Amino acid sequence: MDSRPDPFDLPGVQWQPLSPRLTTIRELGLAVWLGIPAIAVGVAAYAFSLTWLMFVAAGLALIWLSQAILIPRRVRAFGYACRADDVAIRSGIWHRRMVVVPYGRMQTVSVTSGPLLRRFGLAAIGLQTASSGSDATIPGINRREAEHLRDRLTALGEARMLRL
Repeated sequence: MDSRPDPFDLPGVQWQPLSPRLTTIRELGLAVWLGIPAIAVGVAAYAFSLTWLMFVAAGLALIWLSQAILIPRRVRAFGYACRADDVAIRSGIWHRRMVVVPYGRMQTVSVTSGPLLRRFGLAAIGLQTASSGSDATIPGINRREAEHLRDRLTALGEARMLRL
């Protein structure tokens, strides 16, 4: 067993999860973009007796199913933590990613909410810095929590900028 510490787990940090309702939103999006086409191709293959098109439909259905199984795990793998000097965001199952954005480096904190997110009472927080590589998004949290987090991050960022 590897005794080195996990670089994606910060000791003593309480990770905040995304809303479980984000799973439903992502499943709906997957159904629209992949499920409906898979069914349509399957119906067309059956109607016109095209064997090769059945394979296409089966492939689409297999991709749809595999992604539908992974969506809940991806949502659970995401977490964010507001620490003393920065906000840490981690995501991913196979391709894991962690972004740590110091409060003093944040230039913009934005809250966005599309039609589905609004319908489910959720929003996304975007953190932009001067470096495009450290921009980060928290995609699905309660709308009130997003507004509170935006205000808190903005205040912490302004306070850190004044110290520099």
